Amino acid sequence: MGYAFSLDDVAHLRSAAGRAALSSLADLPLTPASRLDDVRLTKQASPVHFAAVLETLLLRRKAAKVLFTDGLFTSEALQQATPHQVAAHRARRFSGPAHDVTCSIGADLAALPEGSVGSDLDPVRLAMARHNLGDAVPLVRADALRPVSRGVPVIADPARRDATGRRTWRPADFAPPLDELADAYAGRDLAVKCAPGVDFAVAPWADEVELVSLDGQVREACLWTRGLATPGVSRRATVLRSDGPEWTITSADPDDCPVGEPDEWLVDPDGAVVRAGLVRHYAARHGLAQLDERIAYLTGPTPPPGVRAFRVVEHGHYSEKALRSVLRAHDVGRLEILVRGLDVDPNALRPRLKLSGSAEATVALTRIGRRPTYLLAHAERT
Repeated sequence: MGYAFSLDDVAHLRSAAGRAALSSLADLPLTPASRLDDVRLTKQASPVHFAAVLETLLLRRKAAKVLFTDGLFTSEALQQATPHQVAAHRARRFSGPAHDVTCSIGADLAALPEGSVGSDLDPVRLAMARHNLGDAVPLVRADALRPVSRGVPVIADPARRDATGRRTWRPADFAPPLDELADAYAGRDLAVKCAPGVDFAVAPWADEVELVSLDGQVREACLWTRGLATPGVSRRATVLRSDGPEWTITSADPDDCPVGEPDEWLVDPDGAVVRAGLVRHYAARHGLAQLDERIAYLTGPTPPPGVRAFRVVEHGHYSEKALRSVLRAHDVGRLEILVRGLDVDPNALRPRLKLSGSAEATVALTRIGRRPTYLLAHAERT
């Protein structure tokens, strides 16, 4: 767990003296080797609040690409904060002002439409949010389970760590608990941000579940209710890219996709598609087939544009002995190992393969029917 900021710490960091200390120390190395010097210089600049100043400098380095310039935040709040591109995507689904009932340091609230309001129980995080958002955004201290607004949709991001800082996956252990949050706003349009690993069956009240990835990493799930959900859509996958267009696919799209033998290309769908259970829909959209109806690997003569796909070199029955022989025949010395449907640990397998060649390749280990199968391929950007 990170440093426990106090209200006095936040007041100092927002003061002229605090801002001057942060500015004068902004170029500290902040490395393990420089730690003693970093602490000494920070104590000289801010004797009473040096720990808060040093922690803020460290957190600002970590948050440089995702949060407010010169922002204030705690370590726990930073870990849970939504990347701006994901928060902006979510905010576009609100047609007007909303109430962020777990606003924390203000990362999600900053992206919501003008006129939105925020509340939180933690006075320190509220003080940080006031610094981060400015005076124009209304903020109030309130329990998320005791509604203090009316007539606007609600967004919440329950804390997902226990008192020791360990991550919890049980919605009943969230703060506030997921079902209690849904009950508190049963008559309101509600959006709840969750970790993508949550079992969505525990939220039968959600009308739509959306999985969102950014640059290939699944970042969040969002549970949408009532007027915020899309009619006829129960599941959605949205793929965001920092350097390209975003796209989405839903349970309302066609899912008529065949199961077939390995073709020229192997496609490993984005994690948001897989987690949302929309692999068949994605395959149908792009004219692909499943290798096995229970496995997310897809195959076809042409991969979708703008994805990292794998041109298949050969495939066959998988055993370590057979794979070792194939890799030797192709002079493979650098190997990416992908696994789905088999109990294989890539890190344990790699040294046993005794790679010694000069070529680079990818191998996908999977199950087709009951047959363990390898697909040797070369990764390409389409």
